[in-house]
Amino acid sequence: MTLRYLRTTLLSLVTLLTITSSAEVPVQYYKSLKGLKDAELKTAIFKLVRNFTEISSYNALPQYFQRTDVYPESNRWWDMYSNIPLYAPSFKGLNREHSFPKSWWGGLTDIPAYVDLNHLYPSEMAANTAKSNFPLGVVDRSSKIDFDNGVTTVGYPVAGQGGGARYVFEPDNEYKGDFARTYFYMVTAYQDQTWKYKFMVSQNTYPTLNPWSVELLLKWHREDPVSEKERLRNDAVYLIQNNRNPFIDYPDLAEHLWGTKKGQTFDPGASITPVGDPNLITPVQDMDLDFGDVAVGSSTTSKLFFKGEYLTSDLKVRIYNGDTEYFKLSQSTIDKTLVNSNDGTWLTVTYTPAIVGTHTSRLLISGGGVSGSRGLELRGNCLPVPTLSAPTATNPSDITEDSYVANWSIPENEVADYYIVTRTRYTSGNASTEEILAEENSLTISDFNASDREAYSVQSVRLGYRSPMSNVVFVEHGGVSGIISDHPLAIANIDGGFRVIASDTHTGLNVYDLSGRLITGVAQAPHGTEIYIPVGVYFITTDQHHTPIKVMVY
Repeated sequence: MTLRYLRTTLLSLVTLLTITSSAEVPVQYYKSLKGLKDAELKTAIFKLVRNFTEISSYNALPQYFQRTDVYPESNRWWDMYSNIPLYAPSFKGLNREHSFPKSWWGGLTDIPAYVDLNHLYPSEMAANTAKSNFPLGVVDRSSKIDFDNGVTTVGYPVAGQGGGARYVFEPDNEYKGDFARTYFYMVTAYQDQTWKYKFMVSQNTYPTLNPWSVELLLKWHREDPVSEKERLRNDAVYLIQNNRNPFIDYPDLAEHLWGTKKGQTFDPGASITPVGDPNLITPVQDMDLDFGDVAVGSSTTSKLFFKGEYLTSDLKVRIYNGDTEYFKLSQSTIDKTLVNSNDGTWLTVTYTPAIVGTHTSRLLISGGGVSGSRGLELRGNCLPVPTLSAPTATNPSDITEDSYVANWSIPENEVADYYIVTRTRYTSGNASTEEILAEENSLTISDFNASDREAYSVQSVRLGYRSPMSNVVFVEHGGVSGIISDHPLAIANIDGGFRVIASDTHTGLNVYDLSGRLITGVAQAPHGTEIYIPVGVYFITTDQHHTPIKVMVY
């Protein structure tokens, strides 16, 4: 039996098993969209879905994926990027993939999009690496194919597509509609975002999608209609983060915003709660608030979103059952006026474990004039404070005129949640540094052609703790595979001074002014040493680096 046949068979099985039990579309959730059209409709969707209960830990995504992206009646991951059979709960061989590339909004990790399950999927590593941050599109089969595993294809785009990107990513026909509806959601939920890359989007709240993107995504949306897999996933995400992808619940929404129904008002349906009936829209019964892994003695918080209408009294919230001593609420009552407002309101829940182990409790919500109560599961896992070694930065690979891949390793017995790469660029005698987050032990660096040479070093991060800094690797142009000098030295500017960039500790560091007068000196200058001196122009030497390095202090 082929993997393709197996996937199709399992999809049919999902339909047979769940067609009668799939949750109905919560019409009440969409009440605010009734009677709107075009830009007003898109902004109303934005306001509806943008506020959601964010998962507390990006590192906990694999356990959420077990509820959203595993085949029914098996433990096989439902990977829309590859046919390779991989099985839960192990996440080995997979990445946490932002299907709408995080680099498009600048790679920021402190915005909701970074942890929004509506566009996060498990992806086999090689396919994820190959698709990079390329836009969706149709690959020109008559030209170069950069990657093709039978499900994911990467290559040159057909005429009129790509938005200026070198390559496009084309998913399998079975999933083209899934990705189209994911992108519809993202350009609506984050229509106010500032875009760094505009392959498929423009800097506006409507229509946001570029003309060629609209044409492509609507085509895929129509040709690959909503599947039961998407409906089930949408329900599962709703139970986790209390928002939904409206383009799965109401496929015609895409036509109202970009297609054949532009200019027509939207109606979510007739079964809307009459005015006056108290209704708590979110949180929903039996959702989980999972804090993931936390180091003993540390705290982490999560914000739970509350939205309702016509509540007649304040809501009461309390923690009961299980490990109640480790979970705390920011308040015991929630103002009905805030819950009833268009923006809703938030409850902060804090997890502060004192002993190692898994801890669970329950959050009870009552009052407001709503019949009965709602219970939510609270869960956290406490681990010892990690002991971390410095990573080993290794030679770069795949060096081209404008890019290279930075590489590193950590000891086999250590676990890292992610890595922080310190990149230093040298241009015309000046140096600038930036920190870049990486999820694997390699990172593709672009715009290498904008610097004369570069250096990188790495730290691993586990449970919020950083490791010591790795050694420093210098990268040169001219086809060099990578250089690690015995005692390389470089200087990066900081406000009021400079920072030492070195692969090893330098001794006898001296700072001279333009007249040759010694201004200051340090006996030992390991990598990262910061020296503050008055504004001016100086020369720096060390015992290992006799050639003076010029630095301007601002």
